Amino acid sequence: MSHPHEHGHTHPHSHEHDDHAHSHGAHEHPHSHDHTHGDEPLRPALDLGVPDSELPPAELGRRNFLRAAGVLGAGVAATSFVGAGGLATAAATEASDAGSRRGHRAKSWLAGDHHIHTQFSSDGLYRVADHVQHANAYGLDWMVITDHGSAQHVKIGVEQVNPEIVAARGDFPDMLVFQGLEWNIPAAEHGTVFVHPGSGEVSVLKAFEAGYDGVVKSATASNAANEQLALQGLTFLQSAVGSRQVKDALMLANHPARKGIDSPHEIRAWRDAAPGIAIGMEGAPGHQAAGLPTPLGPGSGRGYYDNAPSSDSFAAYPPESYRTFGGFDWMTATVGGLWDSLLSEGKPWWITANSDSHSIYLDTAVRGPGDDFAANGKHADPINGPVPVTSNGDYWPGYYSRTHVGVGRRSYAAVMEGLRQGSVWVDHGRLVDELDVTVRSGGDGASLGGALVVRRGSRARVSIRIKPAHLPNWAQFIPQLKKVDAIVGSVTGPAADKDTFAAPQTRVVKSWDVTGAVGRDGWIELSLDLGPIGDQGVYVRLRGSDGKRLAAGVKGASVDPAGPAIDEIGKANPWDDLWFYTNPIWVLPRR
Repeated sequence: MSHPHEHGHTHPHSHEHDDHAHSHGAHEHPHSHDHTHGDEPLRPALDLGVPDSELPPAELGRRNFLRAAGVLGAGVAATSFVGAGGLATAAATEASDAGSRRGHRAKSWLAGDHHIHTQFSSDGLYRVADHVQHANAYGLDWMVITDHGSAQHVKIGVEQVNPEIVAARGDFPDMLVFQGLEWNIPAAEHGTVFVHPGSGEVSVLKAFEAGYDGVVKSATASNAANEQLALQGLTFLQSAVGSRQVKDALMLANHPARKGIDSPHEIRAWRDAAPGIAIGMEGAPGHQAAGLPTPLGPGSGRGYYDNAPSSDSFAAYPPESYRTFGGFDWMTATVGGLWDSLLSEGKPWWITANSDSHSIYLDTAVRGPGDDFAANGKHADPINGPVPVTSNGDYWPGYYSRTHVGVGRRSYAAVMEGLRQGSVWVDHGRLVDELDVTVRSGGDGASLGGALVVRRGSRARVSIRIKPAHLPNWAQFIPQLKKVDAIVGSVTGPAADKDTFAAPQTRVVKSWDVTGAVGRDGWIELSLDLGPIGDQGVYVRLRGSDGKRLAAGVKGASVDPAGPAIDEIGKANPWDDLWFYTNPIWVLPRR
């Protein structure tokens, strides 16, 4: 692994930035991932600047193969690999709605939440309008309604919730409201599935749920047949987009380590079966208030991560995988763990954060009279109850967790494309107002979710700009960013064992104490030299913390000296343990 040779610095920065609504997208930043430099050209099939019509047949065939594999036009191309020999070919390309994103600049960050339940879920409570109104008030720009897949939902809920979503789009024109569902993934956990609005959104979601939901199809057990059904569901969505039944569709795995039933080989198989559809997982689950101690809180684990292995669990997962770390899922929080094992393969697999909002901590709402979910496919409209409910484990969308998506325009298509491209960072408790990360070599650069292709031996530098919180969050204090970590790993190629969840060459290479490091313009600026890029290539991702709860990482202090501490059951105040995480950027050698 190429270790950085310089460890960054902090200094004031003098550029001015415009303020946008909700304090989301002030800063423009480079988002071009398709760059090379030096005198070695890209192979024509990999250069999206060359149109299909100008390619010779052999190169056109190669390009179409890569598109089908999901590495052109749907995330980063970082293939193919050979074992010990390193990269056989390595290219980095990224497509927008119109084709190549070369030269594209994301103009804003839109904050959102892709995991929200309404009265159309058996364990839900609120109307669509309740969630949209609160999400709007708490500063979100986009959201996804994801009621549970079930017999009642597929029969009644998918159709009945749609007019309420359509009405909310009209009542809140500044909010992008997607319709989706929480998929009971056959043989696995839950996942968000959602589609671009349009005439086919109800019919496609209904057909998908009827044909491929694990509960509807009695296919929840961990076995090969059910795993295959999950893959068939993803290819159904892929076909629905390809046949233009819907403009777009995405899937993200929810609370992936909560029950230990999302095995590494299943996650890899989802992504490989439909790389433009299955794009990532919750890096941090919802239900963040669930860890508050009784009698003032639910007394569970953050995210309701209070489980133990079952007969369907992946046996190799360790006991600590069933807990969160600083509110983040073990798969994400472990440096050198499962997420890093995917990134080390060069697989685009992104993380998000959301509310999983069902019932709100300290809210007074209760279900209204005449409630009959089995008959109606929805609960009665909520009414005001007598006392605040301390046993609820959720926050309103936008109140605590946010997923920030880099876009060039405010639209449904742009949000979905930004998610697909991994132009995403997440935070808890409004720890950070804005963030900009770019890796540069020479005059070329790539930002979150992208890849920079360079000549072997070229040096690359990471530039990090962070605007810490300057206003109180919804817990009525201004959070203080104290530390920032750079995590770097080598790109080693496909794992021989599809169930591996380790990346031994990944570690924290630099930690900055950013206390008092804010410049006169309100920004922190850091820099990290990645050194000369060797045959393997590297990726870099970032995280930051308020520094209140730190511990050596799961893989030991030599890998992660001061990472998030494991969350204790019934003793986890989420406001006293705030983090942000970014998605990675790859730097790959041109072959």
